[in-house]
Amino acid sequence: MFGKSGEKSDYNKISLDDFSDDDSSQEENSPSAARSRTPAAGRSQILMKQQDEGLEMLGQSAERLGKMSLVINEELGFQNKMLDEMEDGLDEAGDNLDLVTRKTQEFIEFTGGQQNCIMIMTLAVIAVILLFLILYT
Repeated sequence: MFGKSGEKSDYNKISLDDFSDDDSSQEENSPSAARSRTPAAGRSQILMKQQDEGLEMLGQSAERLGKMSLVINEELGFQNKMLDEMEDGLDEAGDNLDLVTRKTQEFIEFTGGQQNCIMIMTLAVIAVILLFLILYT
């Protein structure tokens, strides 16, 4: 595409002679001489029209990008708000969990410590086994 030898380029080279108003220094048979027969004002108008079209497309692209950035900004605002709410909820849940853990530890200490807790768990397992035997026999 760029600088490969052997390929024909679709683009014509532009020389400074193309924009010159002085036609006396050009040869009649050269390609630039044929282009110089077209009035310079006409060529500059064509170039300006092409530039205007390019700038119009660039302006439209910039406008689309601006609208997209506003939509992205709005969406990020919503997501930040949701993240803040979720963080507040997680903080509250963490505080509640700490409270429950502390209360459970106090209850275990009040009821006789770890021995009573082991006894309660053993009795619960025995109750589950008995329930299982009753239902399936």
